[in-house]
Amino acid sequence: MRIEWVSGLPVWAIWQARRLIKALKPDVAHAHLSGGCKALKGLQGLCLRLATLHIHYKPQQHAHLDALIALTPSQLSAIPAALRARSVQIDNWTLAKPSDRSAGLALRRAWGVADDDWLLGALGRVEHSKGTGLLLDATASLLDEPGFRLAIVGHGRDFDAMRKRADPRVLMPGFSNDPAACFAAFDGFVNAADSEPFGLVFLEAMAAGLPIVATATEGAQHLGPRHGWTLLPRGDGAALRAALQAQLQQRPVRQPYDMAAYALAGRVADIEKFYGQQRGARHD
Repeated sequence: MRIEWVSGLPVWAIWQARRLIKALKPDVAHAHLSGGCKALKGLQGLCLRLATLHIHYKPQQHAHLDALIALTPSQLSAIPAALRARSVQIDNWTLAKPSDRSAGLALRRAWGVADDDWLLGALGRVEHSKGTGLLLDATASLLDEPGFRLAIVGHGRDFDAMRKRADPRVLMPGFSNDPAACFAAFDGFVNAADSEPFGLVFLEAMAAGLPIVATATEGAQHLGPRHGWTLLPRGDGAALRAALQAQLQQRPVRQPYDMAAYALAGRVADIEKFYGQQRGARHD
C-alpha cells in the first residue's frame, strides 16, 4: 500500500489532491466529506469518481460525481434519480472491541458508580443536534430514583453550557479515548439525537450487547427495527423519560446482537463489487 498525504489550507490541499490523482491515474477515486468530493471536480473521464454520503446528499459536493454510496435507504432516496441509478446503499461497519466487563466495572468505580446501580450511558458529541439538552431534561426527575445514574461521555461545542445546565449528579467526564470501556461500564445506551444519518455509535453499543433506546433519526430507523430497539419520536422529552424509566424498572440484561451485517470484510467486498459494476458501466 502506498499512502500520499496532502495538507495545508483547504484550497491548497484540494489542488494537491487533484494533481496527485492526475499523476497516479487510479482506477477509482473514492472521496469522503467535503474536501475530498471537491478535489474530484473537473476530473471527469480520468477514473471512476465516487463518494460515501456520511451526512446526506449535497449538490455542491456530489452532483459532479459518477456514483455514490449511501449508508441508509433514506440517504439513497434523496439522491436525484439519474445519479441514484448509479448509486447503492451499503451499511457502515464496525471494528468495536468486545465488551470487557471487568474494565467497565473498574471505570464505574472510578466514576463513583456502585456495581448494582443502573448506569444509563450516552456517548458522542455534546451538542444540541445530538439531543444532550433533551436527555438532561428528560432524566432530571429520574436522578431521584434509587439506583439510577446517568453518564454522558464525549465533548463538543456545547459541552461547557451543558455541564453547567446538568444536575451535579450527572457524570460528564468529557472525551474518552477508550469507548469500549465506557460501553462495558454502561447498563443501557441512549441516543436522543435530532439527527443521526447512520450512527457508528449504535454499532459500538450493539457490539457491547447493550439495550438501546433511541429517537427515530434516520440511522435509528434503519437499524432499530432489525434489532428490537425502543424507538421514540424526536424531540419528545416525555416519551424519552417514560422509556428510560421503564428500562430502569426492568433492568434488561445484555444480549448478543447479530453483527454479521456490519463486519468489515463483507462491507469491503460489497464496495469492491460496486466499483467493478460502475467501472464496467462506464465502458459499456
